[in-house]
Amino acid sequence: MTITLKKDALVSRYKEVRLFTEQIVQPLEVEDYIIQANADSSPPKWHIAHTTWFFERFILKEFKKDYQELNPQFDYLFNSYYETIGPFHPRHHRGVLARPSVEEVYTYRKYVDENMVQLMENSNESEIDEIKSLLEIGLQHEQQHQELLITDIKYNFSQNPLFPVYAPLKTSNNDQIPILFKEFQGGLLEIGHSGDDFSFDNERPRHKVWLEPFILANRPVTNREFLLFMEDGGYKKPEFWLSDGWAAVKKFGWQSPLYWRKENEEWMQFTLSGEKLLHLDEPVCHVSFYEADAYARWAGKRLPTEAEWEVAAEGLIPQGNFVENQYFHPLSSLEEQKSLFKMFGDVWEWTSSAYSPYPRSKPLEGALGEYNAKFMCNQMVLRGGSCATPSTHIRATYRNFFQPEKRWQFTGIRLAGNV
Repeated sequence: MTITLKKDALVSRYKEVRLFTEQIVQPLEVEDYIIQANADSSPPKWHIAHTTWFFERFILKEFKKDYQELNPQFDYLFNSYYETIGPFHPRHHRGVLARPSVEEVYTYRKYVDENMVQLMENSNESEIDEIKSLLEIGLQHEQQHQELLITDIKYNFSQNPLFPVYAPLKTSNNDQIPILFKEFQGGLLEIGHSGDDFSFDNERPRHKVWLEPFILANRPVTNREFLLFMEDGGYKKPEFWLSDGWAAVKKFGWQSPLYWRKENEEWMQFTLSGEKLLHLDEPVCHVSFYEADAYARWAGKRLPTEAEWEVAAEGLIPQGNFVENQYFHPLSSLEEQKSLFKMFGDVWEWTSSAYSPYPRSKPLEGALGEYNAKFMCNQMVLRGGSCATPSTHIRATYRNFFQPEKRWQFTGIRLAGNV
């Protein structure tokens, strides 16, 4: 590939990812940009600014010699958690930032985009190769925030008694099948990313794991099945719960998944298309690790380890219900891939694996070493992506992670068991 074609490809991909972020927030009113309904979510305005700051801080300031910041204060306001860079505005106070205005944030975004394109177009071959790896991290980072935008908008809207509509409802076919279990022989196997295509540092290196024979469900658990757990007193029986999980049930008063509400003996569910009657055959969604684990115990099964999940998914094409489909909700329809359904898209699937480094894993050098490694404590791994995940962002080796009590992401359940 010539240097011109290489530059053109990088500029094109940069513009494509950045544009999609702006398309996600396009349905919002200006009043929606500042809302932060809880400490886990962030205002859409902050996401728009932070993803811009990432390119400014890690690329423009490092590689564009004549670069002038539009506003030096943005380095404090829109740094997320990079302690080695300097102090930053507290996460739980992002929603109090009425200024800079939405218009100023978009001016900032445009300014950085113009400088990024100039940098790529004016770089020589050695410079463009050096920029390329950081650019890809920045674009993958922005895709993560595209998913966070969807989930944060949903949570923010859910707190409004008017139940605002973000996007029109798209319906899916009822295509449910019985839950079945596929057997895997186990043995000495390999997981983790290999090759020259992009992966985060937490996916590497590829390494050996020993797996006993196991079984994995052909599809995620549905709302209908989770209702049976609820009707059997699942939220009232401590024998199904881990100690911390039972403490969370009592602390938060959980009686159903997030966004469920019972009205006139019927269950309703808040969606990005407003509040709707619960669709029984859709994958259950917005459950914590504790709820997923309790359901599995009630069902006489368990959650898969992340190694089991990856071995089962190896060789499958990451296709399914992703954010580009614009359903913004798990679907009941199924597409078969070697007898396993919905391994990718719809809902992130909790595993029983704690988020920890792989053998011989090394974080990136410098400030980007904080991207993943420092979170490897008190978090659980999820696999497979969701209906809010960009399709070009997911792969079988991708490791997502959240604290076990979190529910605002599109998180669901796939059962596993021993042979």
